[in-house]
Amino acid sequence: MSFTKTTEQSSNYKHLEKMSVSELLQNINNEDKTVPLAVEKALPKIEKTVEKVVSQLKNGGRLFYIGAGTSGRLGVVDASECPPTFGVSFDLVVGIIAGGDKAIRKAVEFAEDDMEQAWKDLLEFNINQNDFVIGIAASGTTPYVIGGLEKCNQHNIPTGCITCNEGSPLSKVSQFPIEVVVGPEFVTGSSRMKAGTAQKLVLNMISTATMIQLGKVKGNKMVDMQLSNNKLVDRGIRMIMSEIPVSYEEAGVLLEKFGSVRKAVESYQSQ
Repeated sequence: MSFTKTTEQSSNYKHLEKMSVSELLQNINNEDKTVPLAVEKALPKIEKTVEKVVSQLKNGGRLFYIGAGTSGRLGVVDASECPPTFGVSFDLVVGIIAGGDKAIRKAVEFAEDDMEQAWKDLLEFNINQNDFVIGIAASGTTPYVIGGLEKCNQHNIPTGCITCNEGSPLSKVSQFPIEVVVGPEFVTGSSRMKAGTAQKLVLNMISTATMIQLGKVKGNKMVDMQLSNNKLVDRGIRMIMSEIPVSYEEAGVLLEKFGSVRKAVESYQSQ
């Protein structure tokens, strides 16, 4: 079945090689400005996805991202940021890329064309009906992702997708499809550009809204963040100072003693 791949349509700009640096940057920026507006149109679908993800995670499930190339890398990035940002287990949000972790840095030829491999990769994590799997593919035609979601559907594991074409094969096998149609890329077919930006924005929304719904943010603060460097320790101290009447030094002592902003504040308030 054929469908229109707007991600593959010819750029709105011609003779890029004749443009000055200023013209190139301005035109790329002009295209990038359209992306949030495209995401806005998909907000109702994103909302439904987040609600289902939250429900699954509250029942002990996990969130999986599967993708290839840029899409896979974006999923891995979003998943890897959840533990340090929200203090959750490293296996609560999992990013899987076609070709394995080595594909994060260097493309693995034809890895995305294997319809069976995504399911094999998911089985290594003992995937089950409590989990939720989101397939990420700008084109909506990546066999690795489509095959993975088809297998999940067969095993009653809820599925979603993030794609940048309307009516794609990927959307058709997704129970919760998110389609962000950004149109032709500045460089024809270079979906790491607008499509990649759109996918990143949607991933930010899904993971952040989910973690807030799970209670991992208090007020507007990352009270469960991991204290993995001096910048974050300083941020944690200042968070504590904003919640309870203590000095910088006293907040530092509390943070060191309890290991998290949340625990430090709760301990003080329980006295």
